[in-house]
Amino acid sequence: MVKFISNEEQEEQPFSVPFNDAQLLDAYSNAVIGASSRVSQAVVQIQVQKAKAAVRPQRGGAPSPGAGGGSGFIISSDGFIVTNSHVVNRATKIQIVLQDGREYPGRLVGEDPATDIAVVQINADNLTTTLFGDSDKLQVGQLAIAIGNPFGFQYSVTAGVVSALGRTLRSENGRLIDNVIQTDAALNPGNSGGPLVNSHGEVIGVNTAVILRAQGLCFAVGSNLAKYVVGKLILDGKVRRGFIGIAGQGVRLNPRLVQSLKLAAPSGILVQQVEKDGPAGLAKLLTGDLIVGFEEEVVPSIDTLHRLLSEDAIGKTARLKVLRNNQLLEFAITPAELH
Repeated sequence: MVKFISNEEQEEQPFSVPFNDAQLLDAYSNAVIGASSRVSQAVVQIQVQKAKAAVRPQRGGAPSPGAGGGSGFIISSDGFIVTNSHVVNRATKIQIVLQDGREYPGRLVGEDPATDIAVVQINADNLTTTLFGDSDKLQVGQLAIAIGNPFGFQYSVTAGVVSALGRTLRSENGRLIDNVIQTDAALNPGNSGGPLVNSHGEVIGVNTAVILRAQGLCFAVGSNLAKYVVGKLILDGKVRRGFIGIAGQGVRLNPRLVQSLKLAAPSGILVQQVEKDGPAGLAKLLTGDLIVGFEEEVVPSIDTLHRLLSEDAIGKTARLKVLRNNQLLEFAITPAELH
């Protein structure tokens, strides 16, 4: 890189020797080596046996019905391990392989398909652990290091950067995962559930997905969301969420109606089906109603409604704002727990 400066600037600036490319590359390499070495002993390989119907065919390899696997990382010295829900979902057997070669049977503590997070425990003590970092403090462009077991090869490290923040990713049960991290650190089958770490070796995300046929589009669930879900799974075995008992889809509203009723958003949820004995049915919602608000929040889409129906909403009566026959109505509704 060449920097043009004036004679005056040359006289005023103290002489300094610029970093050469080798020094910069060494600094980068040392950062990756240091971060990966801090967490290496806490990264595990997860081998699972599943019902044949639950396993997708493997591309480019011999068929192995019932076999699957991924990665995980230890968060407590007594054997709690974080991984992806899709790695252990419907597993009939879970086997954990540590970096030193020791193997333990794993017990599924709980899973949350809505965020693709799961917790497994092994019967072991004095294990090396990882630490969660603060994903809210991430910046685009900072170093991101992915560690896992791609294609069953034990312990591989890839490095890249945080490419984007605040992405949304649809989980296997259809709900959106918010504040997902996008990275160009290479992920492959088997990396799922492994840690994404920063230059300090702190876990900033849980590697979860890669877009096939696209290079450099890999995603991780942010550490702050993962930490919250993990705590719930360890305490209760699940994450509680509310539901109101409808099926619907987001639709655009008539612009004149939006203007005349002074609605805050140009879209809402068209109710296509109502469970008779569900919260919406008991509140007298009808097929064809348009949901536009929940308490003081605007509801332009079904994903927004899912976010609002959190654990705090369960069992608490709320005001649901609905358009019916071009009139804005309010219904008292009490969300129930989703099972």
